[in-house]
Amino acid sequence: MTWVPEAAAAGSTDPAGPGEQWTRRAAGTALLPDDGSQARTSLQVLRHLDSGPRGLVESEAGERLARFGGNTVPSWSTASWPRRLAGSLRDPFTVVLLCLGLVSATVAAWGTASVILSLVVVSCVLRAGGERRADRSVAALRKLVATTATVLRRSEQDAPPRSREIPVDELVPGDVIRLGPGDLVPADVRLLRASGLTVHQAPLTGESAPVAKYPVDAPEPRGGLFDQPQSCFQGSSVASGSGTAVVVSTGARTRFAATRSGPGPRVASAFDRSVHGISWVLIRFMLLTPPLVLMANAALRGRGFETLPFAVAVAVGLTPEMLPVIVTTALARGAALLARDHRVIVKRLPALHDLGAVDVLCLDKTGTLTRDKPVLHHALDVRGRPAPEVLHWAGVNAWWTLQLADLPAPDALDEAILDAVEEDGLLAYEGVAALPFDPVRRLSTAVVRGPGRLGLHTMVVKGAAEDVLERCALTEDERGRLLALAAREARGGLRLLAVATAERHARTRDYTPADERGLTLVGFVALRDALAPTAADALEVFADRGVAVKVLTGDHPGTAARACRDLGLDPGSVVTADTVDGLTDGELAEVALRTTVFARCAPEHKARIISVLRADGHTTGFLGDGVNDLPALRAADVGICPRDAVDVARESADVVLADKDLTAIAHAITSGRHSSVNIATYLRITLSSNLGNVIAMLATGLMLPFLPMLPVQILVQNLCFDAAQLAFAFDRLHPAALRRPTVLQPRRFLRFITGFGLLGAAADLATFGVLALALHDAGGSTEAAEAAFHSGWFTENLLTQALVMLLLRTGRRRAEGRPAGPVRRAASALAVIGVLLPVSPLGPLLGLTALPPVYYPLLATVLALYTVALAVARSRHDRAGAER
Repeated sequence: MTWVPEAAAAGSTDPAGPGEQWTRRAAGTALLPDDGSQARTSLQVLRHLDSGPRGLVESEAGERLARFGGNTVPSWSTASWPRRLAGSLRDPFTVVLLCLGLVSATVAAWGTASVILSLVVVSCVLRAGGERRADRSVAALRKLVATTATVLRRSEQDAPPRSREIPVDELVPGDVIRLGPGDLVPADVRLLRASGLTVHQAPLTGESAPVAKYPVDAPEPRGGLFDQPQSCFQGSSVASGSGTAVVVSTGARTRFAATRSGPGPRVASAFDRSVHGISWVLIRFMLLTPPLVLMANAALRGRGFETLPFAVAVAVGLTPEMLPVIVTTALARGAALLARDHRVIVKRLPALHDLGAVDVLCLDKTGTLTRDKPVLHHALDVRGRPAPEVLHWAGVNAWWTLQLADLPAPDALDEAILDAVEEDGLLAYEGVAALPFDPVRRLSTAVVRGPGRLGLHTMVVKGAAEDVLERCALTEDERGRLLALAAREARGGLRLLAVATAERHARTRDYTPADERGLTLVGFVALRDALAPTAADALEVFADRGVAVKVLTGDHPGTAARACRDLGLDPGSVVTADTVDGLTDGELAEVALRTTVFARCAPEHKARIISVLRADGHTTGFLGDGVNDLPALRAADVGICPRDAVDVARESADVVLADKDLTAIAHAITSGRHSSVNIATYLRITLSSNLGNVIAMLATGLMLPFLPMLPVQILVQNLCFDAAQLAFAFDRLHPAALRRPTVLQPRRFLRFITGFGLLGAAADLATFGVLALALHDAGGSTEAAEAAFHSGWFTENLLTQALVMLLLRTGRRRAEGRPAGPVRRAASALAVIGVLLPVSPLGPLLGLTALPPVYYPLLATVLALYTVALAVARSRHDRAGAER
């Protein structure tokens, strides 16, 4: 049992004749189904299309086919692999790495050049592969479109029409087609006749219940596009009944094609924005470093281009060369664990980082917060009191209508009623006749003979409250009271059906709708959407993780609000699509922040709401599964869909869920934050440490008559530090570190690396003083002093970097009997290398030598002071972050 949405239409009549309008179509103007034909009568539509109820003449159809093209969804060509790889070089950080690699090759630093260029190639290949997967949706598109259609055509102008099957791509505007159960609607059409026609529009609207469709000769300009009962759209399918319709729009002009007109350029995601912002911060430093080193050494020390390898090594030292490897490893590991443990497939690796940054999750109601079926809420008598008898009579109507009308399957509402009643009580009756649901009458009737009631038939009527009450013997006051009761239940988000009965003398003639008069109202049956079993728990997790949930649905405001309340989510004031249309983007952004539920949303409303949230600085995720959700999937930072979504939506999404379960998204967000925190930790630590080393090296280089460290020593130091930091991809975090969205904000990031970089530079300069004191007491030749200085600074740099790895980690664990994690082991190995490498057989090959014994206690003092300073600065930084 279902009821008909309000007859609605939008738009105004186009004064142009068919020829003029078709000329605009042929010129490429996308004419959507609401171009004005919805406001016309059926006769006006036929005249506008220069057609008639008997269909087109074959010659005229052929002319239109040649003029407008086939009824096919437009496709687009995907970029080749070389173009994808070239496009990957647009990333600013990749460009900087490429330039540094080329400069290293120019100065014959072949080892550095080969490592950097290899990382560039890997980065480009990974990026191009992700883009290629994101574009493979064209082939799946046609699975939602019919292959043949039953059309009425005439061989000559005066010949009778004949019904025949033609390929769907041969349909043209003006064709008259027939629709039957199971048919896919081949184009956007206007109904001329219909009998019990209901249509599944889930691929277009996301709503699972079939929608009643019927001709409306004079549509009223109300409601949304898909609410118009006289229109059916390509991509939908016939659930029951039959109809005859005229084709209004084909090919690229259908609503289906407009929603899926092409991928378009994807808006930069949260990952892209954060990495680009940080990259440009690094670019400024790296572009300035080599010229400053060259000019300073030339001005103060009289050195020329012999310092160019040192300048390049310093610039490389500031670069997080391992960033592509760290990012790929952390994200790939998180994606693999998600797929294994929670059956969540991440198709685009950066989307896992974006999931960690999500602070607003937008989703539909049906199939997400609720299941795709209604359930009984309660049954009320005429006084609004619980009444099991009402449910009994509703079950009698549903059961015998299904049996006697030979329906293929019960309606979703009837099925919910039958699930709630005892079947034995229904079989006690003998079925006599049935009048199935009619979208115009908006009710169904079953006529039964009760046990021991010979000579009497009981007529049981069930349907929309106002239509049943209209047929009941009631006073105006009583009818008004009952309508108010029904309206109150509907406002509470319940779907209400009225149930009435009437006794009739047994007869042999057929029952007709004219007999549905003088009824006695029994009461009302109220149904609600069945809640998804895990939705309430998932919403609690989202609230705990700082993720705001926005419900964007095409459903009734009361129904959406009811589902939210039942799940413990405060719906607040529901905003409808009509309100959204009247707001500017700035006003909508303010409304979106304080609104939980947006109802009656069309695809463009969902995409616009998500876009303004992103423009306001939020990272958004969207869960959708239909063609109607494609604009929103593309507009969000992360597009999410279940495995059973339509193919084209699944191929366009970034994340695919094996089951449409919100808890899986909660796990995905947690995993994304885990990977993002580790990536952010790597960037903060490596850049603050590198910046400190570079500042100290530049300052010391201007004070010393020799280079503070040889280029090969700088590169070996960087290699050791970067290799140790691979451990961050496997770091185990404390749960408290995952409570908030992870976003790399360039300004806060710059403050962090600058503050801790200066602290590290102070430790390095203090080491310079220690080395001066130790080497002054040790004496020796100038060459030996230079080697000792290089060795001392090399050791100190690796030890301070090991300390930074331990003390500046995000979400570091306390040593409460837990085994050492990968970061601790890596930091320990880095410290051991720093102490032992200068005295190992490899030391002389790198220009390193053993240090005087007096150096080590002095270095220990510097490191102790540095540890205290790091701990204090980190504590202050954490408190400031908590206050913000």
